Amino acid sequence: MDKHTHLPSHLHDIRNRVEGYARAYGLDFFDTVFEVLGFDEINMVAAYGGFPNRYPHWRFGMDYERLSKGYEYGLSKIYEMVINNDPSYAYLLESNMDVDQKLVMAHVFGHVDFFKNNFMFRHTNRKMMDQMANHATRVRRYQDKLGVELVEDFIDRCLSIENLIDYQSPYVKRRPDRTGVEGEGAERQVAQGFKNEREYMREYINPREFMQEQQRKLDEEAARKKKFPERAERDVLLFLLEHAPLERWEHDVLSIIREEAYYFAPQGQTKIMNEGWATYWHSKIMTEKALDASEVIDYADHHSGTLATHPGQLNPYKLGVELWRDIEDRWNKGRFGKEYDECDSFVARKQWDKQLGVGRDKIFEVRKHYNDVTFIDEFLSLEFCVQQRLFTFGYNEKHQRWEIMEREFRKVKEKLLHMLTNFGQPEIAVEDGNWENRGELYLVHKHDGVDLKLDYARDTLRHVQSLWRRPVNLHTKVEGRGTIFRYDGKEHSDRRADL
Repeated sequence: MDKHTHLPSHLHDIRNRVEGYARAYGLDFFDTVFEVLGFDEINMVAAYGGFPNRYPHWRFGMDYERLSKGYEYGLSKIYEMVINNDPSYAYLLESNMDVDQKLVMAHVFGHVDFFKNNFMFRHTNRKMMDQMANHATRVRRYQDKLGVELVEDFIDRCLSIENLIDYQSPYVKRRPDRTGVEGEGAERQVAQGFKNEREYMREYINPREFMQEQQRKLDEEAARKKKFPERAERDVLLFLLEHAPLERWEHDVLSIIREEAYYFAPQGQTKIMNEGWATYWHSKIMTEKALDASEVIDYADHHSGTLATHPGQLNPYKLGVELWRDIEDRWNKGRFGKEYDECDSFVARKQWDKQLGVGRDKIFEVRKHYNDVTFIDEFLSLEFCVQQRLFTFGYNEKHQRWEIMEREFRKVKEKLLHMLTNFGQPEIAVEDGNWENRGELYLVHKHDGVDLKLDYARDTLRHVQSLWRRPVNLHTKVEGRGTIFRYDGKEHSDRRADL
């Protein structure tokens, strides 16, 4: 049985046509199942992060109320949702016009192509629909056994620190192999004072007693210097799972929160690329293939709403699609390489066109190997910045108003990259799990020029301490001075300290 036949016949036909257009352009995506939902149902699914089944928690109810009110008052409307899964699942709003359904389908196929081919999603669970349902069952079982309030309170604490993971760990090997024995994969330390010798002179040059004494000193020194953990652990949740005195159900719930955080992380790390890619393809499919003459005005109205830029906000759809188009245009015209980079004539650069025609190949290559940070760093050019009129803004204390701060390309690019690196969130790692030999947790904030929000920092300490069960310390900078914040389970304190 065709899994797509549950769509109304006219939508089934539209789906087949749009999928054919997408594949003809070279898009490569998982099989995609579309479901039609009413506004109430789609708000419910959206509140669950796009999944029809999640573990019960009050925040999903809050999200549902917000989405419902936004729809009722005409403030917002959900056009599409798609899940990174194999097969992928996407939802269509029942009340949408056919032109909207075409647009959404084309947009979804762009997303699913990105999910399937971009390297950031290579390690994600492609059966997350089933896994989310499994998570929901486990949490409900704990709630039935222990009580809703107890479990929800623990989930609250876990969710408040769900960003304390190592976003690069799926792609970077940080932990060394531990074989447990000397040999391959293990480096042998040689005690200082040992002399190289020929075999027949061993007993004379390095007496057995001398060697044993030197080895004992070496072992004592190694034990004294050994840290816990041996290297700073960026995945704070993993450290808590491995070493915090959690009950079995607490360990299971925290592992669920961590697993889902890692599943959603690549979507946050590729928001501009992903939304721009999907917008690029829905625009191309609609304007070149799928659009009927009678639908042009409605399409233009809804497409322009997607790309609209609001004051003080970065629209990832707009920035992404314009950058994809710019890359395609540059590689079609040969505006790259040593010769082009060394050309210092603005007029010559503007008129540059070697008619290479390799733009389409280039954007497919970029789609595979980049994330938002490397995408912006590599392809955001001076010409693009000027053309799109990008700038930074800030609050002017003197005039008591928000103002444009910088239009300089370098400053704009640095600001954008800073926003995207680690989602603009602080990078915190476990430096010591037995600080000062008192069993206290010692966290270090990698200061990047922006001080922590102190109320958030104290809340984080409080929630981490509730899992660690012993005092927790956080080393950071406040107004340029090293500071250690501490929470012992009862009260907060802080003191100055050098970083």
